[in-house]
Amino acid sequence: MHSTQPLLRSAPAVAAAALTLGLAAGPAAAGPGISVKAIGSTVSVTTSACTLVDGGWGTASLLGKGQTSFAQGLRVALAGTTISQSAAWQSVRPGTYTVIVVCANNVTAGTQSVVVPTGSAPAVSATTAPSRGVMGGLGGAARDYGPLTLAVGGSLVGLGLIATGWVLRHRSKPYRL
Repeated sequence: MHSTQPLLRSAPAVAAAALTLGLAAGPAAAGPGISVKAIGSTVSVTTSACTLVDGGWGTASLLGKGQTSFAQGLRVALAGTTISQSAAWQSVRPGTYTVIVVCANNVTAGTQSVVVPTGSAPAVSATTAPSRGVMGGLGGAARDYGPLTLAVGGSLVGLGLIATGWVLRHRSKPYRL
């Protein structure tokens, strides 16, 4: 068993240091537990290094040419479970990019370069896939519900079904004195 020391730097400083080390080492530099893939014009990152903190797993940032810090990249929140967290960017232009993942506890999970092949779409957008319940909203907003919320909601639905059955059963019988 090994011990780790708490990270005393802020996320941007850690991300900048990780990016500097990652760019100096070249495309083979990757943090533990981070996997970055480019399929067509979609770039995706997967990690298992993050833990849930205040309802969030962390953030992934896609840095293009000339961008040197985590804050400059296109950032998207990680979605997932305790086993795996992921994020994706769609319609990414061809070129070389760097992906940095900073967990919600301000620990950098890793940094890795990825090449998007020629023939990709022109615009960049960020997407995440919710791991559990989805709530529709304006602009397609989504919300990831935790297990407690889902359990309470399921209980309320169950109670509603029982109450409906009870009312219908008693309404179908004729009233007797």
